[in-house]
Amino acid sequence: MAFPGIACPLHIFEPRYRLMMRRCHETGTKRFGMCIYERGKSFADFGCMLEILSLEYLADGRSLVDTVGRRRFHVLKRGHRDGYHTADVEYLEDKKVEDRKS
Repeated sequence: MAFPGIACPLHIFEPRYRLMMRRCHETGTKRFGMCIYERGKSFADFGCMLEILSLEYLADGRSLVDTVGRRRFHVLKRGHRDGYHTADVEYLEDKKVEDRKS
């Protein structure tokens, strides 16, 4: 699970996600979405966009990825690409809460 502004270090070992990380890094996107699992849907309707801060490839193909949550999103359309989930999303705007002092 990821949240805006919170670090989310990842250990990537599954081949499908290794491919996804390579694509994110090589295309310059350096961002991908994360949703929690939801029974019957594969993944939840809401998630958080993560920004890759650093990516270390290990000799055996795994990688260590430092990410931070950036923006919340709502899933509009689900898809698949080369074994991993994809989605069209719309970003959500958080409402500012005024500081209420007693």
